Formats: sequence, C-alpha cells, structure tokens
Amino acid sequence: MAGSLRCLQQVLPLLHVSASGIARPCSQAHLKFGMFLLQDNRKSWANNQVTQTRPFASKKAKTKGKGQARVNINAALVADIINLEEVKEEMCLVVRALQDDFSKSLSIRTSPGALDHIIVTTKDGKFPLNQLGQISLKSPQLIVVNMSNFPETTAAAIKAIQESGMNLNPEADGLIIRVPIPKVTREHRENLVALAKQLSNKAKESLRKVRAEAINRAKKAKGTVSEDTIHLIEKQVQQMADDTVAEMDTLLAAKKQELLG
Repeated sequence: MAGSLRCLQQVLPLLHVSASGIARPCSQAHLKFGMFLLQDNRKSWANNQVTQTRPFASKKAKTKGKGQARVNINAALVADIINLEEVKEEMCLVVRALQDDFSKSLSIRTSPGALDHIIVTTKDGKFPLNQLGQISLKSPQLIVVNMSNFPETTAAAIKAIQESGMNLNPEADGLIIRVPIPKVTREHRENLVALAKQLSNKAKESLRKVRAEAINRAKKAKGTVSEDTIHLIEKQVQQMADDTVAEMDTLLAAKKQELLG
C-alpha cells in the first residue's frame, strides 16, 4: 500500500487541471503553453488535484459505449523526457500542409497558380513545375506552359500534370504544353473530393509518424522514471493526435461541402 501511495504522489504532480497549448486546435493563431509552475513533488498531491472530464463521445466511442477521460500533463515536469509543445507544433505542421494541399490542388476552377506546385520528377531530382516552365493563362479555357528553359523536362512535366489528380489532359506542342481547362462538371467535382480524401489520408499517415516518434522518445526514459509517468505521456500524445485527426476531418468535411456545392 505504501508503495502504491508513493507512485501516486509521483504521478499526480504531472497533471494539470487547466487547458494548455497542447489542447488547442492547430487553427488557432498562437500555440503557446500556459506558464506552469514547477512544483515540489514532496508537497501534498491535494495541491495538484486533477479534474478529468468526459467529453461528448464520438460516434466511434459511442459504439464502444464510452468516451475517453482527458488529461492535461504539467509540461514543465516532463520537459526532460519530451517537449510536448514541440510535438504539438509538429502535428500542427501536418495540418498546415494539408490546408496548403487543399488550397493548391482542389480549386473547382483551374487557374495558372494551381499548376505552380505540381511536382515534376526528373533525373536530377524533383522540382515544382513553376521552376521548370513559365505558366500563363492563354485564354479562359487554356493554360500554357513554356518549357524552353528546361526542354529536357518537357515529357516529365506532361506526365506530372496528367498524374496531378486535377483532371487535366495536357497536350505537347514542341516546347509548349497546352493544358485545356476542364468544364466544372459533377464528375469533376467528385474527382476533386476523391483527391481531397487521398490528401487527408496522406496527412494522417504523416501524423501517425509524428505520434510514433513522440511515443518512442518517451519510452527511452524507461528506467529513469516510473511506468505510470510513461503511460501518462503516451496517453497525452495519443490525445493530441486524436484531436488533430478530428481537426483534419473537419477540414475535409468543409472542403467536400465546398466542392460539391
């Protein structure tokens, strides 16, 4: 019993009742932690009581019959194990990358700027299309790409445009690539929605890598801190990842609504 109480006294100061930067969505402008006070572990755990709340359960959680209790770790007390603010920022970078992909690749009406960041694979590496060719709007129905600066990459540029998922069918005319702008049909909108889902799934794969790397960093501290401390850190990281997934799902739902009208 005495050993259990000592373990409880070690774990409870790690928890903090107020929401911090790690609980804020990435869409908020400032991702800063609150100022945490370092607290002496010898103090009574009563001074660091934890309020755990049960949020409204998601559909998945309801299916399982329960929601998950949330925790907020006192980041200052685990800073020598893991930088939670850094982990949060890495997750937010994934969200921002998804937002950029949505902006660049999922416009209903194709514009010259939509082609700028199509990645072209050449024998010398991968480059954005706008670094290899001059992109301009020839008419409301036609975009042209002048490849005279790097003529040897013309074939690769055509392939990249074809595989961009933007429903484009480029035509070669010497060193000029003609890209007819497709009509905004229902099929085109649905193709863009499918691309949005692909981009979202790709972002979630990146997020899983961030989560796995963070948990692996925490596990390296085994032997120097208690198993319960590691478990709490893992739970906090998973909670941050779940919140980020929910944010990406919200972005995807909004984009689908925008695309389908």
